[in-house]
Amino acid sequence: MVIWIGCALAGCSSQRFLIRRDSPANPLAMQLQLESRQGPQLSPRTLWVLRRYAITDLYNEKPDECLNAMQTLLETEVDSELVYGISELAYVLGKRAEADELEAQALDMYGVSVSNAYMYLFSGEFDGVRNPYDPQFRGACDLYNEALESTLRLVNAKGQLHPGQSYELTTGEQTYEVHTLVRGQWNEDDFERFEFVSDYEVEGLPTSGLTYGLGVPLIAVRREGNPQDPREDYYPDGLSFPVTALLRVVKPGSMPGKGADHRHHCILELHDPLASSDLSLAGRLVPLQTDLSTSLAYFLDSPQFRETSQATLGLLNPQETQQHRGVYMLEPFDPSRIPVVMVHGLWSSPVTWMPMFNDLRSFQELRKNYQFWFYQYPTGQPFWLSATQMREDLEELRRRLNPDGQYPALNHTVLVGHSMGGLVSRMQTIESTDQFWKILSDEPFDSVQGDPETLTKLREAAFFNPNPQIRRVITIGTPHRGSEFANDTTRWLGRKLIKLPSMMVAMGQQLVSQNPGVFRNTDLLTSSTSIDSLSPDSPVFPALLRAPRNPQVTFHNIIGLVPAGGWFKASEATGDGVVEYDSAHMDDVVSEITVPSEHQHIHRDPKAILEVRRILLSHLDEVRSHYRVAQRLAQRQSPAPAAANPQPARSVSTSPSTAAPVQTVELSRPQETASATLAP
Repeated sequence: MVIWIGCALAGCSSQRFLIRRDSPANPLAMQLQLESRQGPQLSPRTLWVLRRYAITDLYNEKPDECLNAMQTLLETEVDSELVYGISELAYVLGKRAEADELEAQALDMYGVSVSNAYMYLFSGEFDGVRNPYDPQFRGACDLYNEALESTLRLVNAKGQLHPGQSYELTTGEQTYEVHTLVRGQWNEDDFERFEFVSDYEVEGLPTSGLTYGLGVPLIAVRREGNPQDPREDYYPDGLSFPVTALLRVVKPGSMPGKGADHRHHCILELHDPLASSDLSLAGRLVPLQTDLSTSLAYFLDSPQFRETSQATLGLLNPQETQQHRGVYMLEPFDPSRIPVVMVHGLWSSPVTWMPMFNDLRSFQELRKNYQFWFYQYPTGQPFWLSATQMREDLEELRRRLNPDGQYPALNHTVLVGHSMGGLVSRMQTIESTDQFWKILSDEPFDSVQGDPETLTKLREAAFFNPNPQIRRVITIGTPHRGSEFANDTTRWLGRKLIKLPSMMVAMGQQLVSQNPGVFRNTDLLTSSTSIDSLSPDSPVFPALLRAPRNPQVTFHNIIGLVPAGGWFKASEATGDGVVEYDSAHMDDVVSEITVPSEHQHIHRDPKAILEVRRILLSHLDEVRSHYRVAQRLAQRQSPAPAAANPQPARSVSTSPSTAAPVQTVELSRPQETASATLAP
């Protein structure tokens, strides 16, 4: 049976990752009774403020006039409770107006709520009494966020929420001049439309990357970019990404080039939480409210992603999914961050990495210094063919995005491979010599007859060098010596079910027919499937294990161990249910751990994710150490500077004698930035 090959992954294409809520999530819903029959109500604490100022009856009879009275009191009273009460009452009145379809009045009230919540949180008048341990402090944050979200919903519904544009918003009482700015690596042209995180609940994906602070978490759906931009080919269609909207209110008449007037000048900032999780606001460092999971789940549920991520089709008909093969980026390409390329296994797709990816990027130190890429390939073809194609695809990416080697961070790439993806990954780091050719033939390669294109592809598969940009490989549940589940039965069934690429079959048959007696193992050229390639009897494994590896590459290994089931009791664990320990174990690794997980879930196991995190942090330390050593060597070799203002110690060239231009790579630290300037 071929079902063993990841049956848990076969349903990935039908899995849903989001549930749309009946009503948006709102932390004020219970406190202000937003969904009660009576409509929104004030909290007991704000009612106490009204009683203290003897305006409770006014609120019950004319709540609008009560709000005006509270604002008048604020002209003579320095009372944070009163400011909070104004913000809460304005928000309640805004909700009531919106329910009555009085949008202009609702916008007025939301504006009052946002500005007074802002005053409560940041006004210097309240520094002596502001108490961050008081639940009211968090309540003010919630009022700011929810009033801003309500405003953005009304603006977005009118199609007026466009990054990079400025517009006037006139309500019944006020005129707001709003400037929208994008903060982060995405640019204004990348935004197609917005969705609100609070409308959705994540399902089937561990939620992480949640932080609490100020701002409205949004889902930004990306607009297709300029096809002439080489980066565009690596962004998947329908990509969505996280954004946090934050509103700064500038005093009237204080905008540059503006005379004194009574307009409210606002700056709506759209922050990329992957680039920054906090910002300076009113002289304070303020955390952003962020959500990294929901935008990812929204993308995984998009029809565009489902069309390209078809694990079963990639297994049974590799040719049909060749067009979707390649490297995918879910974040902006950043030449200053180290790539981590995740390579899926048999009967799988990049979706299998989403739990690990979502967890890893929730750690600030990792997301500041790493960018996560995903390699997708048809899994029905032999893994050595997929490794050849990955080698070509990574080289093509280098030619397009780093043609002159000007980005040193890319020279420290990490590969993470699960199952068969681990074999594909390791094959990027070895020297073939003539071992792989000898699997096919004892004759010299130059004696083989065939058309130039076919011979070129054969040469690329049989003779190759390590990718010099790859410096670390993590294999997870990988059958380094094959799997016993690739037996005669499953191999026979695989050949019946899997339709190999017609070009591969045709080229193989052409080579065999034109070179009678030259190839000792013609099946490798004409009929081997991925299941055949995973058999312990495959001649590729001994060659792979013997092949010289790049000494600059560090290897790590994660193995699954689960007890085998029995009639009466579980037997001793010898593997993960698919790959035996003896096949998964490697001697050339610097670290190897076991996790109590079945094969198809090893890379989702918290212990495995924690180990990958540890390895990435260690890799980061080694990269920084490499740059520090390079700096010291450069300092020793460089002559004393003649200029009065020498360059900082962390910005020196490793090749001072050359006149070539230099490039800089910056790797962030928790408290400082370490940078090194490297000659290309």
